[in-house]
Amino acid sequence: MDEIDVAELVEGLGSDEDAVRKKAAFQLQSNIGDPSFAEAFISLGGLSKLRYLILKASGNTLAYSMTSFSRLLDVDKGWDHINQDVVERVVELVVTHPLVNILRGAMAILAAIVAHQYPSRAPDQPNPFGFRALKPAIAIYPQFLEMLVSRLSSADHALCANALQLINALMRDATSNDGETEWPKFIKKLQELGVIKAVYTLMQSTALQDLAHPLLDFQALTKVLLRKWRDVPVDLHKPEHRRALKGIHLASNPEKPSGSLDDGEDGKEKKHNPEKWRRLGFETETPSWEFEETGYLGMMDLTDYVRKHEDMFQRVLLEQSNSPPQTRCPVARASLAVTSILYDLYEVDKADLDDAKSYRALETRTSYDKIFKPLILQWSRLHLAGLQAFFRLWRATGAERKDFLKLVDLVRVLLEAVVAGATREKGLQEVEDEMQEYDLERLRQLQMELFELTYEDTWGQHLRQVRDELNHEALQFMKEQRIRCLLQGAWFSGNPAQTIDGDQVNQQDQPRSSASSFRYVKLSHNRRLLHYADFDIKGDQDPGLDSLHEKRESFQFSPTISVHPSTHASSVDLALVSSVASNISTTTPPSSRSSSSTVQPQSTTKITIHGYHPSSSTKHTRNPSKSTTASKSTNSRRPETPLLVLHPTTHSQASEWLDGLLMLLGQQPLTSETKKLTQLVSEYGLKIRLLNVRFDEQGIEGDGQVPEVPSREGLDEEYWYDMGSA
Repeated sequence: MDEIDVAELVEGLGSDEDAVRKKAAFQLQSNIGDPSFAEAFISLGGLSKLRYLILKASGNTLAYSMTSFSRLLDVDKGWDHINQDVVERVVELVVTHPLVNILRGAMAILAAIVAHQYPSRAPDQPNPFGFRALKPAIAIYPQFLEMLVSRLSSADHALCANALQLINALMRDATSNDGETEWPKFIKKLQELGVIKAVYTLMQSTALQDLAHPLLDFQALTKVLLRKWRDVPVDLHKPEHRRALKGIHLASNPEKPSGSLDDGEDGKEKKHNPEKWRRLGFETETPSWEFEETGYLGMMDLTDYVRKHEDMFQRVLLEQSNSPPQTRCPVARASLAVTSILYDLYEVDKADLDDAKSYRALETRTSYDKIFKPLILQWSRLHLAGLQAFFRLWRATGAERKDFLKLVDLVRVLLEAVVAGATREKGLQEVEDEMQEYDLERLRQLQMELFELTYEDTWGQHLRQVRDELNHEALQFMKEQRIRCLLQGAWFSGNPAQTIDGDQVNQQDQPRSSASSFRYVKLSHNRRLLHYADFDIKGDQDPGLDSLHEKRESFQFSPTISVHPSTHASSVDLALVSSVASNISTTTPPSSRSSSSTVQPQSTTKITIHGYHPSSSTKHTRNPSKSTTASKSTNSRRPETPLLVLHPTTHSQASEWLDGLLMLLGQQPLTSETKKLTQLVSEYGLKIRLLNVRFDEQGIEGDGQVPEVPSREGLDEEYWYDMGSA
C-alpha cells in the first residue's frame, strides 16, 4: 500500500461527501495505531473531525470512526477530547444499535475510558474517566448493563471479548473506588443479570482461544471479590450483618418459649434460649467471632445455603436434634469449614502472583485446562455440594464432635480430588454427583497417599533413603521366611503327566511317580540338598528328614531307598541347579476366602527345577566345596535337564516354593504374593519409623503396660487374616 498522506486523510474526514468520509475513516483505522502517524494526525487537527464523526456519523463511517478512536486511545492519545457528550453517545450506541462492527468499537472505547488511570485532579473537578464517567449516561439508559451482559451470548467472538473486557473494567473500578456499600450492590446486579452463567459458558466453550485474556481477567477478578468479602469482618453493629445472622436463626424454625420476646438483633438472647446459636452448629452463643477466619464470605455462603435450601437446612437440624449431643454435626461450623477449604483450594490469597504466571502461559496456548478454572464461578453450588458431602461423611464415619477437624481434613481431600482435579470441560452436575458418590474407603486410601506425598515433599532425600533401606530389609525378611517354608517341608500332588512343556522326561531323571499320588519335599538343614520322596498316601505325620536322606554316596536319581512301603526317596544338590522355571501366574490369583485356599491339582501348574547331572569326577568327592567348584566348572559342558518337578496344591504354596527356591539361588522373587508381602512389611516399617513408636513406649492404656494379646479361644483352623487384594 502506498504511504498515506495524513493531511489529505484529515481533509477527507471533514468532506461533505459521505463516500469520501467513509474512505478516509477506513484508511485511518488501519494506520492510527502507529504513534508517529497518530502524532501527525492530531497535529493537523484530525482529532476534532474524528470526534465529530463519532457524534454525528452513521453506518460504516461510524463503525470505522469508532474503531479508529479506540485504537488512538490504545496508543495513549486523544484523552482530552473525551467528554460527557462522547460518553453518552457511545453508551447510546451500545444500548440501541444492532450492528456488530459499531458495537465492537463502542465497547472498546468505553472499556478504555473506565480503565484509564487519570492524573490526580482537584477535589472540585469531576473525573471524566472510570466508572463514574459512565454513571450519568447509564442513568439515561438504565438498560445499559442488561444489554452489555446480553452481548456475551453473541456469535461474534470479538464482540464477546470487548463486552467482557468492559465488564471487567467496570468491576475492577467499582471494587477499587466505590464505597464499601456501593460495590457489592453493583456486583450483585451483574450476577442477577446472568453474567456468571454467561462467562461460565464461554470458559467451557471452544471459543476459549479468542476470549482467553478477558476470561482470565474475569477469573482473576472473581478471586479479588472473594478476597474482599473474606477481608470484611462480621460486625453485628452493621444492619446488613445483623439481618443476615437473624435470618439464619429464623430460617431454622426455632421454637419460641411462650411469653418470651425474641430480641435477636444482637444475637445474644441467652435468657430465654441458652442453645439459640449452638443448636445451629456454632461453638458458642456469640457466633460473630466464629466468622473471624472466613469473614463476611463465610456468612454469605451460610446465608445463601439457608435461604435457597431452607427445607434441607431444617431437616438436617431436626435430624441432629434427635441424635445424642456428642454425635451431632455442627452445621454452621461445617459450612464455614467448607468455605475455608474452597478459599484455600483456589489459592485466592495468591491471586496477584498467579495472574502474572497465567498471562505468560497464555502465550503458549497449550495449558488452558490448567489455567482456567470455570468451577470457581459456581462458588455457591460448590459450597452446597461440599456441605452435603460433609454431612454424608459425618454419618458414614459415625463421627463425634471431637472428630470435627478430622472430618474437615477428609472433606478437604475430597474437594481436592474432585474439584481441583476437574478438567475445564467437566460439567458442574458431574462434579456434584461425583462428590456425593465418592466411596469412603477410596477416600481414605487417597488421604494416605496424600500424606505420603506430604512426607516426600518435606523430607525428600532422607525419606527415600529410609525407604530403600526398609525395602532391602523387607526383602531379606521375606527371603528368610520363604526359605523357612522349604526347611519345614511340604506335600505336593503327584505328577501323572510324563511330559514337561512337551519334552519327554528321562525315566532315570524322574522317579516312578506315575503310580504315586503325593510327593513330600524338604530342604536340608545346611540348605544344600533338596530331599524328596513319593508316597501312595499322605500320612498323618510329615516324614522326618532322616527318612528322606539318600543313603548312597553317589547322586543317583533312580529311587533306591525304601523309607516306607511303596515310597522312594532321593535328593537334588542345589549346587547343580541352573534355573527354576514355572508357569504359575505372577499376578494375584482369584481367591474366595483367603490366599491359602486350596486349589485342585493341575498337571499344567508346576515348578520345574533344571540342572546338570553330576559328573563322575564329582560323584565321589568327599570335599563339598571342591565338588561345587568342579561341578560349576563343568556345567557349560553338560546338557541341562529337569531334575525335579513339583505340583503345588495352593497358590500360597506355589508362591512360597517358587520364590523360596529363586531367592535361595540368589535371584529375585516373581510372584505377586511375595512382592505384596514385601511391600507390606516395608510400608509398616516406614510408618513405624515416621511415628517413632517403640514397643516399650506404646502405653495404650496410659500406664505404660504392654497391651494384652487377644485370646485365640474359640478359633479353629479356619481363622485367617485377609491381607486384601493388590
